[in-house]
Amino acid sequence: MKKSKTKTTYVCSECGATFPTWVGRCSVCGAYNSVSEEILDFKKEKSFIPKNVFPKPITEIRFDLNLSRTKSGFDNFDTAIGGGFVPGQVVLVSGEPGIGKSTLLLQISSNLAKSKKVLYISAEESSYQIYLRAQRVGALEKNLYILSDTNLESIVSAIENINPDLIVLDSVQTVYSENLESPAGSVSQVKYVSSKITEISKSKGIISLIVGQVNKEGSIAGPKVLEHLVDTVAQFEGEKGYAYRILRVLKNRFGSSGEMAVFNMTDKGMEQVLDPSLFFISQRPQNQPGSVIFPYTEGSKPILVEVQALVSKTFYPVPQRRSQGIDLNKISIITAVMENHLKINLKDKDIFVNVVGGIKVDEPAVDLAVATAIFSAYKNIPIPNDMAVFGEIGLTGEVRSVHFEDIRIRECKSKGLNQVLAPTSYKESDIQVKNIRRLKEMLDIFS
Repeated sequence: MKKSKTKTTYVCSECGATFPTWVGRCSVCGAYNSVSEEILDFKKEKSFIPKNVFPKPITEIRFDLNLSRTKSGFDNFDTAIGGGFVPGQVVLVSGEPGIGKSTLLLQISSNLAKSKKVLYISAEESSYQIYLRAQRVGALEKNLYILSDTNLESIVSAIENINPDLIVLDSVQTVYSENLESPAGSVSQVKYVSSKITEISKSKGIISLIVGQVNKEGSIAGPKVLEHLVDTVAQFEGEKGYAYRILRVLKNRFGSSGEMAVFNMTDKGMEQVLDPSLFFISQRPQNQPGSVIFPYTEGSKPILVEVQALVSKTFYPVPQRRSQGIDLNKISIITAVMENHLKINLKDKDIFVNVVGGIKVDEPAVDLAVATAIFSAYKNIPIPNDMAVFGEIGLTGEVRSVHFEDIRIRECKSKGLNQVLAPTSYKESDIQVKNIRRLKEMLDIFS
């Protein structure tokens, strides 16, 4: 009998690219020092005799549109993932260490354990540590089973023994299989473990929540295939020093992606924030220059946030440009466009821009809000308290339309705002929409 051949390869831990020899920088994703050695086992497979497979015409495929969904116990979480969990759904939840992933998933496990059987697998904490957290957040349920183990074969055995309705695996990077010689967290182990859990979930109709660690850039650690294997990818994030946490749905096969759920972190666990707009603008100062309300859309649900700007005379040879929550390059571009088309001198001014609450905004619609806040701070003119601003700014000074204009305006109306400055002619009763097509029109509006 021939022995199995062993081959050494080099794999990038960021993107999963393979190389015949070690390299200092991955040529696929550009990451430095991410390539490590892995041992691959090649075993002779048994001959496989394929079955007779007959594809179906798409018109003969039937789907239950009233597919029952399992509620998580958090209304905003259920809305973000499309209405609740689907049987066999695999969800990957990632986030920075200490952000509250384990706390949120433990609370969801407790909510489901009231009527279903839940297996919470922790490869990072002991059972006693989980018990202490469950006691603190009120998550002690009889149908909530705890397993503290890092071996995949033991985990599969536990799943077979209790046949749960929900599996929580925390985290996939710390679990290993005896079938592979590479250590836990390696690309091959992460791929094998995640594919095995996904296979079990699909075959038995078990809901699986998998925790994925993140790298120093904030992206999900491990190969990209991990994100392709699962049905839903959710990013859990929040700024240190703030109590709020945001769950962003980046991928969803059972609903729309780009949705968002906001939570408030307390000593009793996560509390859902059902009205994020009021949460973020509740402490906005009245009649202060440099403060603007911006209707930010994450998915199909807009959220009102406050954009602030401070403009002051510089004492440095090169003026400072600083931003919090908005890309610094965007600030530089908007400032240059304002100088050119509004004929104002910002070359000797320090400019600081901040999205209050630490929320990160990365959509083009924030351009006009940033420009308005900077203009307001520069001219020392307060923006009306009941006005919201949105729109994309081009390099030639034009203000372009953006997506979801109608739902942004309706959100402003529902929160009592009476005016919207936007590049649209959209009409809505009880709210005045001021149309702006060129940036220089701002001089007439706020003069």
